[in-house]
Amino acid sequence: MDDIKALVEKADVLVEALPYIQRFRRKVVVLKYGGSAMGSGDPDGILRDVVFMECVGIRPVVIHGGGNAISARLKERGIVPRFVSGLRVTDAETMKVVEEVLLEVNRGIVERLGQLGGRARGLAGRNGVLRAKRHLPGGGAGAGADIGFVGDVEKVAVEPIRELLRKDIIPVIAPVGADAEGNLYNINADTAAGEVAAALKAEKLILLTDVRGILRNPDDEGSLIGTLKIGDIATLTAAGVLKGGMLPKVRAGVTSAAAGVPKTHIVDGRLPHSTLLEIFTDAGIGTEIVKG
Repeated sequence: MDDIKALVEKADVLVEALPYIQRFRRKVVVLKYGGSAMGSGDPDGILRDVVFMECVGIRPVVIHGGGNAISARLKERGIVPRFVSGLRVTDAETMKVVEEVLLEVNRGIVERLGQLGGRARGLAGRNGVLRAKRHLPGGGAGAGADIGFVGDVEKVAVEPIRELLRKDIIPVIAPVGADAEGNLYNINADTAAGEVAAALKAEKLILLTDVRGILRNPDDEGSLIGTLKIGDIATLTAAGVLKGGMLPKVRAGVTSAAAGVPKTHIVDGRLPHSTLLEIFTDAGIGTEIVKG
């Protein structure tokens, strides 16, 4: 009897997921798979969820980071990582390491997705889809600190991404962009994900991290902000609730929302099947960023 009950409960889960599968079928979902999520929880579980999404007709696009691997490689070479407002300071030597590591990570994700039953292709480095320009801290020339070869996304080449999606191939994008002169720039992966979601008019942007979401009190996981309205961002930033590595995530949500992406989700990649829970269940988890 217990065995039958367990089977019924599994069937109930599938039935709960059905309307979401129907709703999001053939829709684009952009997933940022960051260094913190890669190094904790079950990385294979996250990628298996991506393959599941593609198998039920959703069109996932993966933008990956590699921050922990980059920092480790820099440490091996005696280069001390530095960050300004959540962005990695990137001189010429650091940029070489960033490109090297992100290409390795990109190939590894593509290979693993294939081993898990999916089809994927990397869009990385000089063969990527991000046209970049130098990031100017503070918003203008001479404003703020010079953080080197850090880029903002000037344009996303959407057709190569759409072509892969039409063939049911999962695009895996590294956050490296080139300018018109061929200079490479390190782009924050959250920022890149927001721009890609905006350019593709995605249905959802999901940012995986290693915390539950946005917390009013970082020492209290019960202070999770379930829904963050864009109009409340300035107040929370001034209060110090939004800071450090959470700032690029929130900005990504603002970018995508301005382009018509209905929701951005910040979820804990350490939690098993966090992506599927966010998409396919009534309750959801983490923090959602919405325009209204």
